This record gives sequence, C-alpha cells and structure tokens, in this order.
Amino acid sequence: MRILLGSYMVRYPLGGMMSWVLQYLSGLVKLGHDVFFVEKAGYPNSCFDPQTNSMGDDCRYGTRIVAGLLARLGLERKWCYVDAAGAYHGLARAAVEDVFRTADVFLDMGTHGSWLPEAEQTGCRVLIDGEPGFTQMKMAARLARGETLPAYHDYVTTGRNIGTERSSAPSAGQTWRHIWHPVDVEKFPVVSPAAAARVTTVMHWQSYEPLTYEGRVYGHKDVEFDKFFDLPSHVATELEVAVGGPHTPAERLRQAGWHVRDAHHVTRSFDSFVEYVQDSLAEFSVCKNGFVATNSGWFSDRSAAYLASGRPVVMQDTGFSDHLPTGAGLFAVRTVEEAADALDAIRGDYRRHSAAARAVAEEHLQAETVLGELIRDLGG
Repeated sequence: MRILLGSYMVRYPLGGMMSWVLQYLSGLVKLGHDVFFVEKAGYPNSCFDPQTNSMGDDCRYGTRIVAGLLARLGLERKWCYVDAAGAYHGLARAAVEDVFRTADVFLDMGTHGSWLPEAEQTGCRVLIDGEPGFTQMKMAARLARGETLPAYHDYVTTGRNIGTERSSAPSAGQTWRHIWHPVDVEKFPVVSPAAAARVTTVMHWQSYEPLTYEGRVYGHKDVEFDKFFDLPSHVATELEVAVGGPHTPAERLRQAGWHVRDAHHVTRSFDSFVEYVQDSLAEFSVCKNGFVATNSGWFSDRSAAYLASGRPVVMQDTGFSDHLPTGAGLFAVRTVEEAADALDAIRGDYRRHSAAARAVAEEHLQAETVLGELIRDLGG
C-alpha cells in the first residue's frame, strides 16, 4: 500500500518527539508499504531551533535533521515540509500532490487538517489521536457550537478506553478504533545499566493551556506530579526528571530530592534520546491530568521506548492496566506508596523485571504488530 503519514518533526526536531513519529514510519516500512512523510508549518514562528532555543520560521535545522533521520529508513526522497511562506522542502509540490492522488491511506497524526485539501483524492483518510480525552472534548465542544469538524473516513485513538464505558470522555459522535503507540524494538537495544543509573523520565511540565469542558478543568503533568512530589523520600533509588517547560519548579523539585535535567539537552537528537533511556535504570512517570481524569487508557510512546530497552516502567495509571500486563516489568500506580513499592520491587529483582519489560514491548507494542493490525482494520 502507498501510505502518507502527516505529523510534525521539522517544527520540533528533538529526539523524543521525532522518535514518536519515527516508530510509526519504521513499522510501516518494515511491513513493506510505500511510505511518505509530510508536514506543514501551519502558522508563523512554528519552528523550534535547539541551537538558539528559540521559535522562528527558519526550518533549515529541522529539515536537515529530519532528512538525515528519514534516510536511515530509506525515505530520503519521500518527505516534504511546507514552510510558513509556502515553500516546499524535500519533495516538490507537484510530486507531493501526485502522491496524495495515488495514495491508499493518509494517516493524520497531528496536522490539524492542514493536508486535508490534498488528501481529498486519497483512498482513506485516518485521524490518529495522540491526546485522548482532550481531543474528544475539543471535538464535542466544537460540535456543541454548531461547527463542522474535518472529515475523515476512520478515527483512531491511543486511548484504549475512549468510546467505551470505562472512560468519561465523550465520543464526539465518532466510533473510535484503538491503537497503542508502536515501538520498533530493534531501535532500542538492551544494554546493562551502570551501577549508578537512576530512575528517570523525560517530560514537559505543561504542554499547552488547560482545557475546560462542562465546567471541569483538565490539566497536564504539572497537576498530577504533586501527588508524587515526595517520592524520593520513600525510596533508596535516585530519581531524575529531564523536564522542559517555562513553568517548571526546578528548585522545588531539587529540594524534594529529585535530580533535574534539561529535557531539550538530553533529547537533542534521536540518538541522544536512545542513550538517555539506556543510561537509566527504569522509568517513573506521571501522566497528563486529562489522561488520568478521563481514564483514557493512554500509554506513553516514551514509556514504550523504555520497555523496549529493557528498562522497567512505573507509570501513573490512566486505565492502561485494563489492557496491558502489569506487575512484572510494567507497573500501574495511583499513589506515591504504590510507586515506591513498585520501585522497590524492581530494585529487588532487576534482571527479572528488565526481561519482563522487553517482553511487554515485544508482545504488545511491537511496531509491525500494532500497525499491521491497524492497516488490516482499515481494510488494507
């Protein structure tokens, strides 16, 4: 099949963000599909440049980094970025429009509909929702205002409970298929951690403004982290957060016993992201308040990378424990006491939990399996 995937990498060319998209592309390539990547600026000053730590319209750093990364998958001539001025980078406009005309599937992973005019002639248009709960509430609010939503043939969400009675999130009038964020386990080889390795995570303190829906405010990791702020005092293992965001209370975190790193620094490239995960003992992570409050069933693409690397994961439960095996290699927790017990269990039998972590990734999150099932569900 000829498959177009639309998302964003050029605009935010840091390792963790690029890894999220790369796993989908890698899995589709391994399945033998004819794969293309497309992205648009969408609005001015949308490109982040890690060299200057600033936003702007200059996409040269992002296009260079992304072109090199895609070349590893054999996609060096199969990508396009349209900048804020409308200039095409990579594939020319006529070539991209021809790909859209001949493609079987367009997977929209966060382009906000910017490629839908080109995709009108594509066989199947699919929205892949990576922000379960938030996405459906925004859609429902727009419908309530009498607005018309962008049209897709299929709606897919990374929230396994969305559209079921397990989640409080609205369905926004759609039938939702479900998918895990995939991971190409071969890109995360298992190596033994150093004796001084810490339990880490990579996170953004507040990704965007909180969402108010039907009188309730749904926030981000900043809201949920408070429940676990004193976790360092409950465990012997050293804990570290590689965190980004202007509102991060770095000094308060340090005073509570957390080691604090700059998320942009440790994920400067895809390779540095992989190395950071490999240098870790395990992961402890909270989730966005909206994911937790709606019991969305979301599971992190970053945590999937930890699991694939043989790094056990202790993650705040969003309802994913209804669908993934927990208790060995992967732990779903809701309190600081549960998190401490899980970290102690990992420390007490690390080899077993490391092997179990890799097994969860291989058996449930492997990119070829996850994406193969999706394509079959779509009729491919």
